[in-house]
Amino acid sequence: DPLTDEEIEAALADLEGWTREADAIRRTFGCADFRAAIAFVNAVADAAEAADHHPDIELRRYKRVTLTLTTHAAKAITRRDVELAAEIDRLAARIGAA
Repeated sequence: DPLTDEEIEAALADLEGWTREADAIRRTFGCADFRAAIAFVNAVADAAEAADHHPDIELRRYKRVTLTLTTHAAKAITRRDVELAAEIDRLAARIGAA
């Protein structure tokens, strides 16, 4: 089910760096170098596969990774997006992406 605007605002308050863009949430992470960015992308890919929920991933300027989450079937932001964003934040903290 799509989250309400209030639920999205509350979720974003707990997700540092994530912003709402229409029917998606987005965050850009900085990595130490290209290899660290690829390691981060691979860790996100593993988490996404485990959740069966896949973000749009952009690798920009060799060490910046932008992730966009939306639930395509609902054409909206859902709890699945928020949960994966939180998992991505945990991965970023462990790997050193900021």
